[in-house]
Amino acid sequence: MPRRTATMLASTLMLIALLCAGVFIPVPYSEMSPGPTVNTLGDHDGEPVLQISGHKTYEASGHLNMTTVRVTSAEYKMNLVEAVYGWLAHDNSVVPHDTLYPDGKTEEEATQENAEEFSHSQETAKVAALEALDIPVKSWVIVSTVVKDSPAQGRLHAGDVIKAVDGTEVKKPADVADLVTKHEPGQDTVFTVVPAKEQAAAEKEGRTATKTQKVTLTTEASDDGGEKRAIVGISAGTDHTFPFDIDIKLADVGGPSAGLMFALGIYDKLTPGDLTGGKFVAGTGTIDDDGKVGPIGGIGMKTIGAHDKGAQYFLTPADNCVAAAEDTPDGLTLVKVDTIDDALGALKDIRSGKTADLPKCTEG
Repeated sequence: MPRRTATMLASTLMLIALLCAGVFIPVPYSEMSPGPTVNTLGDHDGEPVLQISGHKTYEASGHLNMTTVRVTSAEYKMNLVEAVYGWLAHDNSVVPHDTLYPDGKTEEEATQENAEEFSHSQETAKVAALEALDIPVKSWVIVSTVVKDSPAQGRLHAGDVIKAVDGTEVKKPADVADLVTKHEPGQDTVFTVVPAKEQAAAEKEGRTATKTQKVTLTTEASDDGGEKRAIVGISAGTDHTFPFDIDIKLADVGGPSAGLMFALGIYDKLTPGDLTGGKFVAGTGTIDDDGKVGPIGGIGMKTIGAHDKGAQYFLTPADNCVAAAEDTPDGLTLVKVDTIDDALGALKDIRSGKTADLPKCTEG
């Protein structure tokens, strides 16, 4: 066999071997791609996304679209060829598997966590919208979760309202940890709580729960690898009572990033006129009870998804602005927002045509 032919044959066989290796050898990466966008002012699967009863509502036109990201499952094994294709593709993003599923998190665990975050985002969106409208919302600190085999197990329960710790009134969830960690591990701390059943009965009957009980817990040392501190094995959260019913109907979506757009949709439904002036506005961002907008993941995928759907403006959390501006889809204006008030101000400029005044995202 001539040397040239042998060399070509060897090269071809080597290429085939490399391609086979690329197809069959898994790599520790996952893929993100643009997901569906849903208009919070419209319908999804045949019913309104936002359903409000017990308060006057108004028709709203235009779009206030929340955006999503598709990700490969925790069990999906990406091969080298797929990873290279994803790195080269504009509409996809390849990231380390641990970025999406840290600490070996399973698909079921990730789904459950996303569902909890999505539920929490709906609650904070309602609070932020009503607070922006000066509609009072009753709030209180509760036991959110109880850690198994902790001092609190069997003594405190999810949904118990925490009124005080060691006689000091609790006003926000962070107060609970601050008061407990004043102790040394092994010391006692006293919780004053309204039992969850009493609180639920009071809400159902439209009264204020007054039956409290004191629960003494012996603290233990934390074992999370950080500085040792006193803990009792609970996480504290916030619960609310709303003055009227607000339901958000959107299945198969998870995570906290729709909070801002839900809040704006609720605000629009409760006020006359259109927040968008009929324009197509999309966006993303977490939101807390005070209307503070927080950063999210997958910003590049969300701007692409919004642009492909027809969005003209994209409300972007301030902390995501630099990353989003690095590759802005043509024709999409990225608007920087840090609070719900920023977003409302931007929407005012959009519907009045004063787009030159918009706080736009720029590259760092």
